[in-house]
Amino acid sequence: MEGIVFSDKRLLKVRTFVGISLLALVFFTSCTGKGDNYKKLAADPIQFSEMVHELNTVVMGNNFSPIVASRNYMYASVAAYEVIAAGYPDRYYSLAGQINDLKAAPAPDTTAGINFNFASLLAFCQVGEAVTFPAGSMKDYVDSLKQLMRDEGMPAKELEATSAYASQVAEHIIKWSKGDNYAQTRSAPKYTVMDTPGRWVPTPPAYTSAMEPHWMEIRTAVLDSADQFTPPPPIPFNIKDTNSAYYKEVMAIKKAVDNLTDEQKHIANFWDDNPFKLNVSGHVMFGTKKFSPPGHWMAIVGIAAKKAGSDYAATVYAYAITAIAQFDAFIHCWDEKFRHNTVRPETVINKYIDPEWQPLLQTPPFPEYTCGHSTVSAANAEALTSVFGDNFAYTDTSELEFGIPSRSYTSFRQAAEENNWARFYGGIHYHSSCIVSTEYGRKVGDFIVQKLKFRK
Repeated sequence: MEGIVFSDKRLLKVRTFVGISLLALVFFTSCTGKGDNYKKLAADPIQFSEMVHELNTVVMGNNFSPIVASRNYMYASVAAYEVIAAGYPDRYYSLAGQINDLKAAPAPDTTAGINFNFASLLAFCQVGEAVTFPAGSMKDYVDSLKQLMRDEGMPAKELEATSAYASQVAEHIIKWSKGDNYAQTRSAPKYTVMDTPGRWVPTPPAYTSAMEPHWMEIRTAVLDSADQFTPPPPIPFNIKDTNSAYYKEVMAIKKAVDNLTDEQKHIANFWDDNPFKLNVSGHVMFGTKKFSPPGHWMAIVGIAAKKAGSDYAATVYAYAITAIAQFDAFIHCWDEKFRHNTVRPETVINKYIDPEWQPLLQTPPFPEYTCGHSTVSAANAEALTSVFGDNFAYTDTSELEFGIPSRSYTSFRQAAEENNWARFYGGIHYHSSCIVSTEYGRKVGDFIVQKLKFRK
């Protein structure tokens, strides 16, 4: 699009940080001699979290939608977990037979000397790139990891066996991914825009077409179907009756945005997670990027795992259950969004009340009801609570790289509840929608937690 400039400075900084981290590891371990240093490095869960961060930067750099990003995280995380399950059969169950259509991965050769921790990392990278990314997106990163293992003493045969098994599992998961109907939805009919009262239409400033209107057709991971948990219908559109519940919702969000406190603005911006914000200044347009909602929650997993002192295998498990929960939560939510095609507050207020009104946050390009971020956050909160327990206090520092101060929470559920208010303060969702979304996101998350067996 003419006049649009993509801002990738943060992406460059992140990649530079990863490179510096790897060099620092090389310097530190070289000072102590090689020997078995690679085993310690491969067993360090921070290594896995840094790799997830690298995947986040690739997602951000390629401007993938949050929904498509959740697919990358899910398949990549399942690949990593299946390697761990094969390497730690006394601690973890395979997800084969538990997740829809997933068959058992190839069994490892127990005499080959496979380093299962490092193999899980390589499998994650291979699947993460292959599912959606342009070829070679993570090649340099993977090559640097392999070279680091060589430099730290990993025998050539062990690296070869490790890489080979990682590829076996990765190819198994990639084959499974191709049956989820994603390719078919790429050519599905576009959303039909109809400017009728109460129906969603594209919003300023980009007026982007509806994002992934066929996502409910994607195969779920654990849910029986996209509509397994169906929320009640949204409040009926009725803007002309000043006593109607709908009119009161509209005026409540307008009043809130018009009178936001600094704390409320911080909450809204902290949970904004807009992967591509189009900034408009006169005739100049430029885009700024941040992690999307699933990327934000994947970062929270790393923060929690580090605080809990989780070992490598437990860290991979935490990422896997979270990625699965948010993947199904998006499919569930998108089924509801495009069942009702509910108009956004910005459109209603501009048309009927104040043509100059703007929300604090940029309105995303899909229907209002239900709220995707609230649904996903609630599902993820249940997943993470099942791993780390309730009342797990933590400080979320994931937004610092985007210039947004951190926030602290007493539990994952508290964070999900705050997200409700964030979307309301941002002016992009009615609060009643967020409340319903949280309730049904919890249903999705709880169903996944109850159905899947990870730990023995």
